[in-house]
Amino acid sequence: MRIANVKGRLKLVIGDGAVDVAKASNARFDASPHAIYDRFDEFKQWAATIETADEAFAAQDAGPPSPFPTQVFAIGLNYVDHAAESGFQPPTKPVVFTKYVSAFSGPVSDVVLPQGSVDWEIEVVAVIGTIANAVPVERGWDFVAGLTAGQDISERELQRSGPAPQFGLGKSFAGFAPMGPVLVTPDEFDNADDLALGCAVNGETMQSGQTRDMIFSVPTLVSYLSNVVTLYPGDLIFTGTPPGVGMGRTPPRYLHAGDRLHSWIEGIGDLHQHCVERR
Repeated sequence: MRIANVKGRLKLVIGDGAVDVAKASNARFDASPHAIYDRFDEFKQWAATIETADEAFAAQDAGPPSPFPTQVFAIGLNYVDHAAESGFQPPTKPVVFTKYVSAFSGPVSDVVLPQGSVDWEIEVVAVIGTIANAVPVERGWDFVAGLTAGQDISERELQRSGPAPQFGLGKSFAGFAPMGPVLVTPDEFDNADDLALGCAVNGETMQSGQTRDMIFSVPTLVSYLSNVVTLYPGDLIFTGTPPGVGMGRTPPRYLHAGDRLHSWIEGIGDLHQHCVERR
């Protein structure tokens, strides 16, 4: 199953088209994309009865699939080669920080660049579908509604400033968390633990990886986090980025006004960001 947030309305995506969920269900389910995660299993059963789309679906009209999560977690250094390019040893436990909802945007957007060194990080984003407490690793996928594509855009100077890192602020400028175009349930993938992902700047590939190379898999992250905090339906986990970020290059390379950032994840879709100057 694939769902999307189109101009604030929940859509079931079928092929190249879509179905307005509130209309098709005679208001059994709310139009709000946020509300569906509290009834996700019931919704999946209903969605399985819908076979054809009745309207067009355009990615440029989409927003983040879970627009108002209670919590947003992000995982740092979750690929061995990305840890190395960042100057760190691979972590033995997940490195966790947060991003803020005010950074969210849809899959096609303009990113206003602040002063500093703005970098790219393509990531699979897991969306929680069931309240999770003390989940064992082997049941981790049972608590995931689906996966979407996300960019953890990062301003490195603020991120690394001060006596302690400012990860949350440096990665949460407006537009620094584009997501979409759809959320895809785990059963749609041949192997949800092994997806190709990457990004390009102005047509030049910068990142190309496989999620099988994550140090901590999605089920492991769900288990780890849920043994510390309660995970709520609609919560997000940015699962980390493969190598190829700008700060890891010699010399470092960052985004500038006019750049086009294109990101992709196998089986989910594409993100397109246009970098613009702050005025």
